Amino acid sequence: MRRRDVLLGAAILAVTGSGIWPATREDAEAQADKPTRFDAQTVRQLARELAARPYANPDRQLPKELNDLSYDQYRNIRFNPDRALWRGQGTPFEAQLLHRGFLFRDKVEIYTVTQGEARRVEYAPGLFRFEHGLQPPDPKLDLDFSGFRLHSPINRPDYLDEVAVFQGASYFRALGKEQVYGTSARGLAIKTADAGGEEFPIFKAFWIEEPRAGVDSIVVHALLDSPSCAAAHRFTIRPGTSTVMTVEMTLYPRTDVDKAGLASLTSMFMFGPNDRDGIDDFRPMVCDADGLAIVTGTGERLWRPLSNPKRLQISSFESTNIRGFGLMQRQRSFFDYQDLEARYERRPSVWVEPIGDWGEGAVHLVEIPTPEEVHDNIVTYWRPKEPLRKGREYYYTYRLHWGWDSPDRPELGRFGLTRVGGNAERRQFVLDLVGDSIKNLPPEGLSARVTAGTGTISNVVLQRHPDIEGWRIAFTFEPKGADLAELRAEMLRGEEKLAESWVYRWTA
Repeated sequence: MRRRDVLLGAAILAVTGSGIWPATREDAEAQADKPTRFDAQTVRQLARELAARPYANPDRQLPKELNDLSYDQYRNIRFNPDRALWRGQGTPFEAQLLHRGFLFRDKVEIYTVTQGEARRVEYAPGLFRFEHGLQPPDPKLDLDFSGFRLHSPINRPDYLDEVAVFQGASYFRALGKEQVYGTSARGLAIKTADAGGEEFPIFKAFWIEEPRAGVDSIVVHALLDSPSCAAAHRFTIRPGTSTVMTVEMTLYPRTDVDKAGLASLTSMFMFGPNDRDGIDDFRPMVCDADGLAIVTGTGERLWRPLSNPKRLQISSFESTNIRGFGLMQRQRSFFDYQDLEARYERRPSVWVEPIGDWGEGAVHLVEIPTPEEVHDNIVTYWRPKEPLRKGREYYYTYRLHWGWDSPDRPELGRFGLTRVGGNAERRQFVLDLVGDSIKNLPPEGLSARVTAGTGTISNVVLQRHPDIEGWRIAFTFEPKGADLAELRAEMLRGEEKLAESWVYRWTA
């Protein structure tokens, strides 16, 4: 397949009104190497016009030798760092492009934007190194890319570390200082865990604004498409101890969408002290995140430990004007994981901070059974109460914080590890709490309140835990034949809450 036979892809050629992409084949050939105008409305206009037309399947055609690559073979295709965008120009950012192949078959177009003009980055095999005997593809083929990585001097001033990557459907990841990749985010989730199958929107094109010397952020625009919806995204990315992304998202539904997931996060939880049934492993925990934290519209703080259930399960936490939620990695000692390769203690917590009024809806948590740590089995997102209606425009802004903790550290105590043991008839729970506001409290007047939707709670004990400068709540839960129970625990002084609320779904 030659470049001039596909140019910008069938779906892109359908978008003719914006003036960004050519309306005819002849126009495309004439403009192939020319920059086009670009401003703040460009991608929104493209998404608006795309949503007004029938959906076209993405271009996934690849030569057999790329389509059939194994994971290890795909890793042998490495971008040549000397060809990085803005290499040697004195900017605080560089971009490296990602080849198509293996699981990453969707064709993604990448543009650079300089002074209001967008120029397409042309594919060439010479941008990459094909190692260990892997043969480069025919240079006449039009392959484009599968995504890109951003590099910036996050850990030391003289070296540009990888700080973010956009690759695969609408997935992207980032990390903070001295961290390694873990939890991912998505541009949009649709019909997650739906019996009829999930819909995976894709980022089909990116525009990366040329970074400026002395500016510590970079702006990336993205065009998203799916059978149900088109969307425009604008990411302002600022690396640091916590890397902060400001996301501006404008949605244009093709159909009514009643199962949309906004600000979606995807992670992995295989086992931990609360969930070790059938586990024979030298490590105490294996997870990218160990809990879901939520701050509701009323300011209530919830902590929901994650699990690897025997059956798929979905939990929802309703709220109006949600203040924040995230998949958090709270255990930060190597000894919590004992894994010298995966370094789970260095995986980022990812916090979603909504900006503006998000109205009524719910944070959804999807937990999927997995036998291996290579599978992401945890998904969370915000679902609006009302469906997204065909033909309308919806605008959402939020910040993603990729770092060691949530951006706000409240005075309330916080739950750490949840430990569970016992037998089928009697389950023993042990919950640890830490925090400056509670570590030196006198025990007089303090209590723990534990409730269960089904079954019975007994032997509730609250005691000081000097080794963690905190407290411990212990209790016994008897299911009494129930297959599922919603549990809740609070630390109180009278009726005053001294810590976030611990919420947990127990399943037989």
